[in-house]
Amino acid sequence: MSSHPTPSPIAGAPASATDDVTAPLAAAMAGLGLVVRPLTTADSAAVFELMAQDERDVLGEAEIEEADLVGDWQRPSFDLGTQSIGVLTPGPDPRLVGYAEVYEGRWGAATVAVAHRGRGIGTALATWMQAVSRRDGRGLVGMPVPAGSPGDRLLEALGYAVAWTSWVLALPPGEQVQPQPLPTGYAVRTAEPDEYRAVHDVIEDAFLEWSVRERERFEDFAASTVRRPGFEPWHLRVVTDETLTPVGACLLQLAAEGTVGYVARLAVRLDRRGRGLARALLVDAFALAREHGAERSELSTDSRTGALGLYERVGMVVTSTWVHRVRDTGPRA
Repeated sequence: MSSHPTPSPIAGAPASATDDVTAPLAAAMAGLGLVVRPLTTADSAAVFELMAQDERDVLGEAEIEEADLVGDWQRPSFDLGTQSIGVLTPGPDPRLVGYAEVYEGRWGAATVAVAHRGRGIGTALATWMQAVSRRDGRGLVGMPVPAGSPGDRLLEALGYAVAWTSWVLALPPGEQVQPQPLPTGYAVRTAEPDEYRAVHDVIEDAFLEWSVRERERFEDFAASTVRRPGFEPWHLRVVTDETLTPVGACLLQLAAEGTVGYVARLAVRLDRRGRGLARALLVDAFALAREHGAERSELSTDSRTGALGLYERVGMVVTSTWVHRVRDTGPRA
């Protein structure tokens, strides 16, 4: 839970917080001369600035983009009014110095400006996140943080345990994944809009083999993928079988002003694995990214998938390591 020394400007005057979940946070922040209010979609730039500065401070570069926030916040199942909070300086020109959100009572994110670390803001935000999770009845709340970062150390001190480890990997400059021939009758192409639901099914079926969570609704999937700012049809690629049915999918995003091709999702249907389809999709995605100006190719994976070795064997190297820390928020927690 950390960020850059310079707080970010944020639009609008803070509103009072009186609900049972937010009132303790509001009282704690008032003691520091700060105010709180739920975020709105107009705050995405300020939150992005805060989070990006934090990642630069910890990782040396920002991995998040404002489009990530916009896409996540426009999911129908996410309510900014009750599942987000901003901590601001008071006055006519308030500045964001901390922020937190909890999606579906379980998936959290939070940041505190470097200049405001050590004041108890991060601890107060973590307590607020636990209260949101408890209110929404999920029994568990967690968030990813760079391994060894101030946020990681804080969550560990607050009793959060590591549930899994994630890695961001990149293909070294000048390197390429060796081409993978497709089986007879298979082809890689851009997904058609009327195939988006089928693509979602392929991805969810694959991810739910190892991710313990509820099935993602298509509308939420669409909000953070095909409706995400900057999405173009060629970003979503599929591999089809002899019946022209999508049996694998790859979502590509151009990040860092188009200089990075990032594979956000990659999945192959269980009964079509072992044919090199995932590798073929990966080769295709990275090649397309280069054609559109990307200088680097990246993706991420985590310890639940067992795929780290696969990506390392095709020449990718780990550039950052994250841990997903969780804490019980059940009635007795």
